[in-house]
Amino acid sequence: MNDMHMSDALVSVAVGGSMTAVSTGAIGYSIRKLRITDTEDKKIPMMGVMGAFIFAGQMINFTIPVVGSSGHIGGGILLAALLGPYPALITLASVLLVQCLFFADGGLLALGCNIFNMGVIPCLLVYPLIYKPILKRKISSRRITTASILAVVAGLQLGAFAVVLETVLSGISEIPFREFILFMQPIHLAIGIVEGIITSAVLIFVYHLRQDMLELDFGVTSKDSISRNKVIIIFLLASLLIGGGLSLYASTKPDGLEWSIEKVTEQTELVSKGEIHAATEKVQEATSIMPDYSFSSEEMSDSPIGTSLSGIIGGLITLIMAVSIGIVIMMYKRVRRSRTMTEG
Repeated sequence: MNDMHMSDALVSVAVGGSMTAVSTGAIGYSIRKLRITDTEDKKIPMMGVMGAFIFAGQMINFTIPVVGSSGHIGGGILLAALLGPYPALITLASVLLVQCLFFADGGLLALGCNIFNMGVIPCLLVYPLIYKPILKRKISSRRITTASILAVVAGLQLGAFAVVLETVLSGISEIPFREFILFMQPIHLAIGIVEGIITSAVLIFVYHLRQDMLELDFGVTSKDSISRNKVIIIFLLASLLIGGGLSLYASTKPDGLEWSIEKVTEQTELVSKGEIHAATEKVQEATSIMPDYSFSSEEMSDSPIGTSLSGIIGGLITLIMAVSIGIVIMMYKRVRRSRTMTEG
């Protein structure tokens, strides 16, 4: 499979460290904004299942016609529309962390960049500014479609621009700003339109099953046509099907980032340089159980079984991680509130 996110070869220590600090701050802000309510508690299982769903969904690259590139979903707007922006960022960060540590997808030094570009931008910036206002007064299938496509396209355009800035400011890959951005923005416009359509289809599906499983601030009344647990089971089964089966049919063409780098540098892969980069690479070699979503042995590296297992195992790890994080956060907040009330 193709690597899907920024590698350490694009990022300097200064830029990688700075973006890690920014993304960590955004995650901390999101944790602080979570409220202790039954509504938030109900979101915890959905955080895990949707994390697994996004993990599996990102394994399916779809071909962009004519240009020889491919794309995959980012999932930020989809998560925000179902969970709210703060649980969405925490969930997406869990997905990216699992991909980085256990599948060596995306550099460890670049992890802060990837969380910012794919999580902070769509969840905390684009969702409240574009998606939510379109649906705030009235919800309908048509409005969900419009909001999804516009928000996803905007999020991907901003994310692609951030990738270019982070790469050029790093100054270690010798990729010129002008040429890089001329490839990155158009290809991610095409990818964004496709992801927007996919996002709207999933959200409309949920809208017709249980309206109250969309972001609750809209005051939508549930039809209660199906239980919440059944919807969660549907997404869990879909995650297993996509990660374990449909991922075998993913496009092998380079994704938008790889395609743009190849067009500018005429190289398919850039090499990391420097002691810090070597150290982060060793960490990922030690932690990755199935690098590049396949078996680590050369004899089995091309086996489709490796891809299927990666989709299933990665989804389950993401589910467990996201649910565990959600439970720990809510327990910590309850203990803290209890102490405050006791002291008061």
